[in-house]
Amino acid sequence: MIEVLLFAHLRDGVGTAKLEINTESLTVEQLKDKLVHDFGLPDLDRVMVAINEEYASNQDQIKNGDTVALIPHVSGG
Repeated sequence: MIEVLLFAHLRDGVGTAKLEINTESLTVEQLKDKLVHDFGLPDLDRVMVAINEEYASNQDQIKNGDTVALIPHVSGG
């Protein structure tokens, strides 16, 4: 199981701050595609991703037991 933490508009869009994805492994890009498809989230290309509190790229592998945070960019002054 992979735990996915959602923040800001992503949390609001899904209606929860945490999801559990039952899979052994997948890439960050595959996870983004799954979340867009399964939960109707908007395009996640501009969202920062951290795996176990380390920033990750779309090619990084997520494994069973990992915690992934999807962090939208914040704007403001």
